[in-house]
Amino acid sequence: MEKRSKNRRPVKPSSAIKYTVLTMLALIYVLPLLWIVMVSLKTNAEIFSNPFGWPDVLQLGNYIFAWNQGMLGTALKNSFIICFITLFFSLFIGSMAAFGIARMRWKLSGPTFVYFLIGMMVPVHCVLIPLFVTFSKLHLTNTYIGLIIPYITFALPMIIFILTNFYKGIPGELFDAACIDGCSIYKAYFSIALPLAKTGLMVTGMMTFVNTWNELLVAMVFISDPAKKTLPVTLTYFVGPYATNYSQMFAAIVISVIPTIIVYCAFSNQIVDGLTQGAIKG
Repeated sequence: MEKRSKNRRPVKPSSAIKYTVLTMLALIYVLPLLWIVMVSLKTNAEIFSNPFGWPDVLQLGNYIFAWNQGMLGTALKNSFIICFITLFFSLFIGSMAAFGIARMRWKLSGPTFVYFLIGMMVPVHCVLIPLFVTFSKLHLTNTYIGLIIPYITFALPMIIFILTNFYKGIPGELFDAACIDGCSIYKAYFSIALPLAKTGLMVTGMMTFVNTWNELLVAMVFISDPAKKTLPVTLTYFVGPYATNYSQMFAAIVISVIPTIIVYCAFSNQIVDGLTQGAIKG
């Protein structure tokens, strides 16, 4: 016992303070989520009488109502379709554009990069009315394509900005050696650039997925058919003009956040590493 106590290193005050602060931050983020889950299993009367207590009887019917009568099942399907199509095309187009800007030599690479960065400064509110008028004339409103095109457009600047730094961090000797061996520019992109920028693709993919999943304004304006509405728009139906069933609303919120929590937990390490590398490289 004496040997074990001698081998133990004393805890530094700075480390104790750091872990205490991190634990408090974790509780600040986790406790509201746990409270939402607990409230979703109550009745409205229990929420107002005892908002922080445990429910007397678990009201699983709130989830059944939110899924069936609240049309969350249809909304989830629509959101998944739009998110994955947006994710595929935005990453494909953005990664190719970033590769062309970072690794290919041409005079307009710098101005083109600045042009895409300007897109990060344009809020969707500024182009909402012109987009709606144009899409109405093209009969693209009330369709998946009418949402996917703006989502891809607004996702590209961020993807190109992050992936350009990743591509610039790849040693140029790899591409020189590949060219000497007769490798084409397309093969260099698919065989060298994409595998080495996998972490950057994870980061940008996660950001694009979350932003598309939670987008409300464009989906609310462009889609009027209840069968094609996305999840954020469907959640607004649980708030009535005169009364709100909070237990069913919180049940719907829990269902809506589960996919983003699963995606983030699955790729959390890659996201942290990718953000670190993207900040350092370039």
